[in-house]
Amino acid sequence: MTRILCTGASGALGGALASLHAAPGVHLSLWGRDRTRLGLIAEKVSHAGAEAQAFCFDLTDGQAAIDAVLSQDKEAPFDLAYLVAGIGDTRAKGDLVENPELVLRAAQVNFATPAAMAAAIAGRMAERGHGRIVVIGSAAGHHSLPFAAGYSGSKAGLARFTDALRIAVEPYGVSVTLAAPGFIDTPSTRNASSSRPIELSVEEAAKRIIEAGRQGKRHYVTPWQFSALRMVDALLPASLRDRLLAKLRP
Repeated sequence: MTRILCTGASGALGGALASLHAAPGVHLSLWGRDRTRLGLIAEKVSHAGAEAQAFCFDLTDGQAAIDAVLSQDKEAPFDLAYLVAGIGDTRAKGDLVENPELVLRAAQVNFATPAAMAAAIAGRMAERGHGRIVVIGSAAGHHSLPFAAGYSGSKAGLARFTDALRIAVEPYGVSVTLAAPGFIDTPSTRNASSSRPIELSVEEAAKRIIEAGRQGKRHYVTPWQFSALRMVDALLPASLRDRLLAKLRP
C-alpha cells in the first residue's frame, strides 16, 4: 500500500494531485479547509479504487498540524507528501500596503506551517531511508510584488527553506522538490476580470508537478516562461526593476 499525504486537497490543485494518484493500492490522507469539497474529493478517489481519509484542517494552528501529521505517519508511514495548502492575498483597492492581519496569516499558512510539516515528515522519512516530499511554492516567490508582499515573501521563504531541507535529507534517501507554478486556471482565478498569459489548466499543472516529483527535481518552475522572467528580474538594474514592479497591479 502506497501512502500519500496531500494538504490543500479541497482546493483545485490539491484535488487534482490527489485524483491523479487515485488507484487500487493507494491510501490518500486528504487535508483541507472546505469540508464539502474535501468530501467530494474523497468520494472521487475512492471510486477510482483508492482508500481515502479526509481531515478538515486549518493550517493557522501550526502545532496541531505538526502533531497530526506525526501521529498519522506513526500509525502508517507516508511514502509521498504533497504540501499544497496555501492562501493568496493582495493589497486592497485604495490601500497603500496590505492588511497586516492578512500578511500574518499568509506567513503562517504559506510558510511556517508547511515548513514545519515538511521538517517533521522529512525527519521520519530519513529515519526510514526513503520517501518523497513535494512542496508547492509559486513563481511569485521569485519577485518582489508590491501589491502582494505577504504572498510573494511567504513563498520566497518557503523556497529557501525547501532547498535547505533537501540538502539536509538527500543523503538519507529522501527527495524534496519545490514546485513553483505560474498562473493556473482554477474556479477562483477564472472569476478575475483581467486575462492571465501562459496559464495552465489545473490538470496539466498537476501532471507536470507529479512528474517533477517522480524525477526528484530540486526546483521545478512551470511554465518555462516563468524561469525566463526570474532571470530577467535578477539581471535588470535595480532602479529599472523597481519601476517596473511598482507599475504592476493585482
